[in-house]
Amino acid sequence: MEKAESGIQDPLLHSKQMPAGSKPTIALHPRELAERPPVRECFQWFTREKQWINERHLQLCRIPAPTFLEQERAEWMADQLHAAGWNAEIDRAGNVVARLGNADGPLVALTAHLDTVLAPRNKDEITVEPDGTLRGPGVSDNGAGLAGLLAIARAVRLASPFGDAGERLLLAANVGEEGEGNLSGMRYLARQSPVAPRIKSYIVLDGPALDHITSQALASRRFELVFTGPGGHSWSDYGTANPIHALSHAIASFTDRCAASPRRVSYNFGILEGGVSVNSIPALARAKVDLRSEDSQALDEVAETLSEAVEHGLEVENRRASGAKLAAKIREIGSRPGGRLAENSPILACVRAVDAFLGIRSRLDVASTDANIPLSLGIPAVSIGAGGRGGGAHTPAEWYHPEGRDLGLKRILLVLAMLLGDETPITP
Repeated sequence: MEKAESGIQDPLLHSKQMPAGSKPTIALHPRELAERPPVRECFQWFTREKQWINERHLQLCRIPAPTFLEQERAEWMADQLHAAGWNAEIDRAGNVVARLGNADGPLVALTAHLDTVLAPRNKDEITVEPDGTLRGPGVSDNGAGLAGLLAIARAVRLASPFGDAGERLLLAANVGEEGEGNLSGMRYLARQSPVAPRIKSYIVLDGPALDHITSQALASRRFELVFTGPGGHSWSDYGTANPIHALSHAIASFTDRCAASPRRVSYNFGILEGGVSVNSIPALARAKVDLRSEDSQALDEVAETLSEAVEHGLEVENRRASGAKLAAKIREIGSRPGGRLAENSPILACVRAVDAFLGIRSRLDVASTDANIPLSLGIPAVSIGAGGRGGGAHTPAEWYHPEGRDLGLKRILLVLAMLLGDETPITP
């Protein structure tokens, strides 16, 4: 803390640097914001109402929300925001969007995705241990983000820490972040929604961790490979081309070629399907693959390598077989654009200044999140955690513990205060 404050000088910094006739910019340290009575009141509420936040966290996680089936959870979130005094509605994409008023001017969006990779089969699958640990699908990703969104909504409505500028805060619980959702909710919010042209920056809440600031969007492309043939009996139709064999050749060829490439591109065959019985030659084999890279050009090159590997697998199996030949096709089922936040971006300066003040040790990282969309459009955006501890994301053993949640909420509130106030942060 002392080191973070060592570089602070006069907060009235920039008037002589401004063009003639311009209004001076007052640069504020987060400490000054934290000392304002409405902000202190929010901080106290985060601590005092821990049980309320934990209960809402449990309730929302017990509402199944796998990608494409988020409606019930969306309706619950809208009801919660209404109860907190916000004007909430569900937009054409299925996102819950809420504001306190209709003030003109640029908006700051605070978002968290509704959907989960896995969903509880029943509400009892989400459990609470004696120490407060939540266990079950989606409790961390993104139960933590949604609970944080609700906590901010309630505190802001009660204490008005942003004054009139609070009407320029937009809250969104969006659909389609995970898997084949392909960031559909954020695509609509940032590109097509009525408010899209007015949103000047995005804070994306994704999971609990406070040790990172996602400022670069990891690009990805996803494909489905389908091999088809006549099928037949494993003995009497001996020699018939087998789609699974062709798919296997294709995967082996692709992985060998990628292993030899100097470029860093991740690949994952996450789904393999084919056949109906052990003694039947299948008529179809299907695979889904996820490709990711920081380098969009490298990603395109690897996608071309995948196409070549499919042709290779087809050729190998058709050459071996007798009779009817196999066919194959590749279909792109998802594409997430990349983007990078400028090192001198004001939104990044705000988060760093707040982290220094609160004693949070964070690092910049690269990931695929809802922030991909605004970053690809040149709109400032970061993805951060909402506080607490968690692990096991995307597995049935996922867990979350609320210890440290209030620190994450303070972080979010101070960053929003700076962005809504157009404050220029003083950084170390």
